[in-house]
Amino acid sequence: MAGESPHGTVLDGGALEQAALDEAARDAASGTSGDTPGGTTTVTDSATEVEPGPGTGTDLEEDTGKPGEPGDSPAVDEPPAQEDEGRRGRAAGLWATVRRHPAFTVIITTAALLRLVAMIGYQPAMYFNDTFDYLHVATDPYPHPLRPDGYSFLLIGLKPFHSFALVALVQHLMGLGMGVMIYMLLRRRFTLPGWGAALAAAPVLLDGYQIQLEELVLSDTMFTFLVMCAVTLLLWHDRPTWKIAASVGLIIALAWLTRSVGMPVLLGVLAYMLVRRSGWRLMAVTLVACVLPILGYMGWYKAETGKFAITESNGIFLYSRVYKFADCHKVHDLPVEEYALCTERVNRLPNSQDGIWNQASPLNRYTGKRFSPENDRLANDYSKRVILSQPVDYARVVAHDFLKVFRWNRTVFPDEATYNQYEFRKVSKPLPDWNMGSGVTAADEANAYENGNARTRVVEPFAGLIRGYQDHVFLRGTMLAAVLAMGLAGMVPLWRRFGGVAFLPWTLAVGLLLAPAATAEFDYRYVLPAVPLAALAAGMTFSPEVRARFAALGRRVRRMGRIDGGPDRAAEDVTAEEGPAGVAAPDPAT
Repeated sequence: MAGESPHGTVLDGGALEQAALDEAARDAASGTSGDTPGGTTTVTDSATEVEPGPGTGTDLEEDTGKPGEPGDSPAVDEPPAQEDEGRRGRAAGLWATVRRHPAFTVIITTAALLRLVAMIGYQPAMYFNDTFDYLHVATDPYPHPLRPDGYSFLLIGLKPFHSFALVALVQHLMGLGMGVMIYMLLRRRFTLPGWGAALAAAPVLLDGYQIQLEELVLSDTMFTFLVMCAVTLLLWHDRPTWKIAASVGLIIALAWLTRSVGMPVLLGVLAYMLVRRSGWRLMAVTLVACVLPILGYMGWYKAETGKFAITESNGIFLYSRVYKFADCHKVHDLPVEEYALCTERVNRLPNSQDGIWNQASPLNRYTGKRFSPENDRLANDYSKRVILSQPVDYARVVAHDFLKVFRWNRTVFPDEATYNQYEFRKVSKPLPDWNMGSGVTAADEANAYENGNARTRVVEPFAGLIRGYQDHVFLRGTMLAAVLAMGLAGMVPLWRRFGGVAFLPWTLAVGLLLAPAATAEFDYRYVLPAVPLAALAAGMTFSPEVRARFAALGRRVRRMGRIDGGPDRAAEDVTAEEGPAGVAAPDPAT
């Protein structure tokens, strides 16, 4: 037989095939293969195939193209299968999230697309007058006398990328993050329905002026984001731990070093912790965590300038507040050195900010730099004397600027040049050629930061789309008043607890609107940081606790109405509320 042929015997084609089949059968029976250890050899023709024996695994040569180890069970197909399964799982999870939050998904997707349109339409970013002071500090760090350097630290951190577009992207992500914080707080912490929480997040996500503010290289978006982070941390937990208290204090310190108005935020947070009875230990932790970075910054300021301070401009900005109404004839014992700050009514410039920035400002009557320690000291003392001598005039001008926030229409203020910087414009202005020292201009520093031409490029039709959007979609001042009133209404039933947890965002919102009116002058950019806080407080009005309090208050009012209506009225109310349907209640006199 062919299977018994001696070595060297030449087999014909049929014998060769039969020999191969016999050998494969023997290998299968012995569990070995002459070619592949631990594997099998499959020989096929048009009609015959030898199947692998038990325990021999699969055809490794077909799966891997190389010999396998004895007893191995190759799983070459498993990683792709697992990856596919993972992708399907992530897609299913994302779709499930969208189905759970449909309204918010639509709003935040729209908000992200609007910000993308703004970034494409205005490249690499947009600039404000203050931009170039922040940029100058980022170029050569030093404590700036007008405003703290917190925002400049962000620019320093992003400087290696040489991209203002990246700065704008980070700020747009902050804007989206604020919307997410509002939604998550109202949805998870205060159990509002999805559409209600999404509606509260809409103002910060969809406001055209908010989107434009995020496109500006300016500190306001970062400041608002930090304040919202601190508020979210505090409200997420009924009883904050010391770690949360320390984190809140540190975040407020960063906000304070971003804008000086962060100091009232600290006072508002401490007041909230006091009325919530968080305990003096947690309040102390928050205070210490906030004060330590501030003291460190003030130490740096003293090392550079010799003065232990954050800035040297508070007195000068306060002077701009009193400039509009100060009457030196009513100020008693005014020091002679401060006479230069007096201005007769007929000679006053139209706006409070003219008291600082206009060339005809009385501050320019002093020699040296306008923002010098001596000028700041004189302006601060003069302003306080004016306020104490004319408290009614001071209250009137503060109230006027505060109420200006709630006007329906925006007006050109304080002047056209400044107002235009809050708008998506059709044509970009050249970068300023202001001398920043050492023969370097503001344009030079901007181009160096960008490592190229930093001038804003207006790209149509994207720029036209976002311009038209900004013209029509924004939170009007009267709408903001309604939002604040809604938040206040939700605090009324909880008056014994100072309005409950809504006390924090509502008071901070009002404080951020009032602080510029009290210390400098109204400006539209100062309104926007209050919007997310006001919207959050308004959303809390519809939490189950507040709604239950309103329901209880309504029942109490109805009971009082029945008592005041006399016995006949009371019986009618009982019939209406408790009588069986369709059954007439007996006459109370029978």
